[in-house]
Amino acid sequence: MAIIATILVYFTVLMIFSRLTSRRANNETFFRADRRSPWYMVAFGMVGASISGITFVSVPGMVMRGDMTYIQTCLGFIVGYIAIACFLLPVYYRLNLTTIYSYLRERLGMSSYRTGAWFFIVSKMTGAAVRFYVVCIILQRFVLDALGVPFVLTVVVMVGLIWLYTRNGGIKTLVWTDTFQTTSMFMALLLIIYTVVGRLDMDVWEAVRAVAGDSRSRIFVFDDWGSTQNFWKQFVSGAFIAIVMTGLDQDMMQKNLTCKTLAEARKDVCTYGFAFVPANLLFLSLGVLLIRLAQQEGVALPSKGDELLPMFAATGALGLTVVVLFALGVVAASFSSADSALTALTTSFCVDICGRPGDERLRRRVHVGMAMVFVAFILVFRALNSTSVIDAIYVLCGYTYGPLLGLFAYGLFTRRGVLDAAVPWIALASPVACLAIDTLTSRCLGYKFGYELLMLNGMITFTGLYVSGVVAARRGKVAH
Repeated sequence: MAIIATILVYFTVLMIFSRLTSRRANNETFFRADRRSPWYMVAFGMVGASISGITFVSVPGMVMRGDMTYIQTCLGFIVGYIAIACFLLPVYYRLNLTTIYSYLRERLGMSSYRTGAWFFIVSKMTGAAVRFYVVCIILQRFVLDALGVPFVLTVVVMVGLIWLYTRNGGIKTLVWTDTFQTTSMFMALLLIIYTVVGRLDMDVWEAVRAVAGDSRSRIFVFDDWGSTQNFWKQFVSGAFIAIVMTGLDQDMMQKNLTCKTLAEARKDVCTYGFAFVPANLLFLSLGVLLIRLAQQEGVALPSKGDELLPMFAATGALGLTVVVLFALGVVAASFSSADSALTALTTSFCVDICGRPGDERLRRRVHVGMAMVFVAFILVFRALNSTSVIDAIYVLCGYTYGPLLGLFAYGLFTRRGVLDAAVPWIALASPVACLAIDTLTSRCLGYKFGYELLMLNGMITFTGLYVSGVVAARRGKVAH
């Protein structure tokens, strides 16, 4: 009951924020928060919005297989966020965009615009639903099953609550609720670390020295070029991941576009870009401490890293307080990403697909519809009940960001037009070509692509667009 009471109090606070921020709200408020958000609040809230419930659970367990090498990717994020601030934000602010895919209409044409928007909608709905499904499963397995709560009710209630506190204020509400949710998540994380340190009979500084001296605290890998953990692979991939999954993602950029000026938006993006390094160091340090605790108490480590934190935090091994904190942290992390996904999907569908940004009645209907589709997707994943299928969906979602990278790169770094009608086919063919290349290189050369597959995907799309631009120019349909 303590867990249910904590979550109810948590949602009560979210509803208070919603009520305060949605007075006299209209579509401009829902989509852009009237462009009045304080940049420092957006920056702080974006840290939590970028850390999903899966991240909260999974990152501590990464040390079991890859030590702390994930920090190499986080360092790459910094470069990526600087690139967003220097190249993408000026374009978005100059054109005064509500959705970032409107840029493709101005630069390349209507088919390119709709292609970018549909790729975002399909991949975001699928990816966000899978992530939220995994979080629902974690909470169901470790918390709600014991209380007799059926899974369907868990999903309907959780998605319904997200819809309820975002239905009026939209992105304006999220700027404030994200701040609260990020605070809740890190409070839970720090208190769990404090509890684990106490169980290890250490003080804070002893714990810091223990983590620093542990063999799993290795961060950099420069000597093994074949490893997916090689520094340059992870660093460069991290930069591109930040550019594509933040700078080219309406979900991530919508809150950044609510800042008052371009200068404030740049400060916002660069600030939370740097914040990922210390934030993920905390998660990884918790993983090291949990492994040491398992060794001290003679507990066998789980076979999967994702189960390391739940094994201690959700089973009562560290006491009821930690169970409550774990539930709070997972809910805060998952809701701060799921609520923004639902709002961004509503925005993109109304603006990009329907072309009716001022229709409030349509926006309300679409918001309800997106919530219902979200629930349906989660229940379908539950019915599939196959880890391999879910993993395949994750991979497919990763493939869909490559065409967006190619589209925006072509628009920003060339002056050519395109054969606009061919763009959807190029965007669909690129992930298929990447899958074929990855399969062939794995079988013939023993090389398995990692994060760098995103760059290959973008390059194939860029090449296809360039060829179409040459064809279009020769036909005299577009000017250089």
